[in-house]
Parts: sequence; C-alpha cells; structure tokens
Amino acid sequence: MTRVLRSFVCVRNLSARINRRNFTYFNSVGAQTLFRTRNLCVSRPIELSRLCLCVTRFSTSGDLVDALTFEKACDETLESLTEYFEQIVEEDDSFKSGDVSYSDGVLTVNLGPRHGTYVINRQTPNRQIWLSSPISGPKRYDFVVKDNCWVYKHDGLSLHGLLQQEISKIANFRVNFADCLYGKL
Repeated sequence: MTRVLRSFVCVRNLSARINRRNFTYFNSVGAQTLFRTRNLCVSRPIELSRLCLCVTRFSTSGDLVDALTFEKACDETLESLTEYFEQIVEEDDSFKSGDVSYSDGVLTVNLGPRHGTYVINRQTPNRQIWLSSPISGPKRYDFVVKDNCWVYKHDGLSLHGLLQQEISKIANFRVNFADCLYGKL
C-alpha cells in the first residue's frame, strides 16, 4: 500500500497494514521536519516504527519556480525562439527546405534532412522546457529566477547557450541567441 503526501513523500507499509497512530505521527512530525530541509535527498529509506519513508523528487531543480513565473517565462521564451528560428530559416539558404511551427507549447524547428529537427516544448507538471536536439539529444531545462534563464542542471549550460553552439556550427551566418528573451549564454 502506497500513499503520496504533498507530492514529495511516499509512505510504504513494511508490514501488512498501516498502524493509524504511526501514520498520524509520521504525517504530523516526520514530514514536517523533512519539508524544512533544503535538499530532499535520501540515499536509503528512513524507518519510522513500521513505516518506510522514501523521498522522491519530481523536478530536477531544488526549488520549483512558481506557476505564474514559469508560464510567463515559458511563453515568452518559446515565442521569442519561434521568431528567431523563423528569421534564421528565411535568411540561410542551407535551410531552404526547413520549417518552423509553434503550437500548444511545442516548437518544432525542421532544418531539413541534412541538419535534422529540433523540438522544444513546455513540460508544465515539471515546470521545465524540454529540448530534443538532433546533435546533443534530449535535455530538460529548469528556469533559474536569479539568472533569468533556462539551465540544464547536469552541465550548467543554458538553453540559449546550447542552441548558440549547435546552430552556429551549421548556419552560414552569425547567429546570436542572446538577443532572444531569457537568452543568457
């Protein structure tokens, strides 16, 4: 039997049934204590009486950005990237068979059979932007409010920085993704 508490904590019964008194103790004391810590990271389960606590992180960032900030930043980022990619495809002859489309939070940038397709989309439940690149593969970007940009936590590179690196190598003119909204390189 598994129960989800507050979206971060899962409680697993180690015996056949949950003791109501232990569950109440865990719910009122154990979870409160854990939620005060900054990083929810447990390498092994912590036992409370007959309960086993497993901490799971549903986001790759330490602190989720609030929903309004995420929506605004995500919309503005995707619209800005759409406009810039349309400009790149129009100006560069090597992308003449390319196409840019943006709909329902999904930006698809087809740069032709030679260069492949980029897909950049919003992931509202995780409050992330996901990128699928024909060069570097899939990546998940979190919005960092203090830096005002989207960052991939595994390498610390911004979304715009990665696009700058990859598109610069295949475009016939100088691109500058720093000009896009939230375009920190």
